[in-house]
Amino acid sequence: MPAPAGTPVRRPALRVGGLVAGIVAVLVAAVTGLALGPVGLPPLGVAAELLNLVPGVHLHSGLTQTEAAILVELRLPRVVLGLLVGGTLALSGGVYQGVFRNPLADPYLLGAAAGAGLAVTAMIALRLGTGGGVDGDATSGLPLTIPLAAFVGTIGAVALTYLLGAAGGRDRSPATLILAGVAVSAFLSAGQTYLLQRHAESIREVYSWLLGRLATAGWHDVVLMLPYVVITAVVVLLLRRELDVLSVGDEEAAGLGLHPERSRYLLVAAASLGTAAAVSVSGLIGFVGIIVPHTVRLLAGASYRAILPLSMLFGGAFLVLADLAARTVAVPAEIPIGVLTAFLGAPFFILVLRSARRVTG
Repeated sequence: MPAPAGTPVRRPALRVGGLVAGIVAVLVAAVTGLALGPVGLPPLGVAAELLNLVPGVHLHSGLTQTEAAILVELRLPRVVLGLLVGGTLALSGGVYQGVFRNPLADPYLLGAAAGAGLAVTAMIALRLGTGGGVDGDATSGLPLTIPLAAFVGTIGAVALTYLLGAAGGRDRSPATLILAGVAVSAFLSAGQTYLLQRHAESIREVYSWLLGRLATAGWHDVVLMLPYVVITAVVVLLLRRELDVLSVGDEEAAGLGLHPERSRYLLVAAASLGTAAAVSVSGLIGFVGIIVPHTVRLLAGASYRAILPLSMLFGGAFLVLADLAARTVAVPAEIPIGVLTAFLGAPFFILVLRSARRVTG
């Protein structure tokens, strides 16, 4: 029997098979990222050493003391950071695509990248609390002022976009916010270019951060980012049903009892908070928020109840594997991870654009 007119179409929720596949992808990516590198480690030994971190578990991993130190003190924090950054960027990308009803939307849509870039450029070029500058070495952490500047710059840019989008009235439609984000990004990027032109000696240090990095001196960056990831994930996953309703349009959503502007504000705020945290510790890593959610949408359907949690799992796995490639393809050199994700993401972006044109054509 057909549903009565005006009844919202029920979309399939998250299936157990998809959730299991996401968890398996995370585990496989994590073990692979921990085992492979300039110093190869046996996967079974890696698994046993990880289990030894659990209180009360004592297994013989077969790893030497040096190998165990490489695993626990160097690779494990980097892999965990990759899972957090990749999962957060993919989750935020899914939110932006749902809120703006645009498959090409990404976490940097509202000027987040430009805001972070300008703030970090100012800190480095003007030597504001960075000591001798930014060291790209994996064994040394960033000065605390750099992630703080990136976080503040990202949040400030998104807030400025919202203020600009509301300048013409109370209605913050998706199209208005996107246009405001383009304007804010152009303005902030111009400021960044001016600073780099005036302080050319800082270009190398600035770009070492802008091109993305997961190098970490330990657990500091993981601890720094974790609370924001938890807040973002909880808010977004609790509101994922509302994102499904928003996808049918504001008027229809209001007719179903939803407050579209409030829901959009909460979702964008949570996604922007997560993006700011990811940018603050990793620099600008593009295309993760486009590649992963769109791939999940093709495989798991159009319901954001499935897209968002699966994007978080597969996004983390994707970035860990991308980071593995970045640090092993050109050994002993390391390719900036942002360059690698752009290399993979640009062709994918074209495919998404072509498919979107077919649908609308």
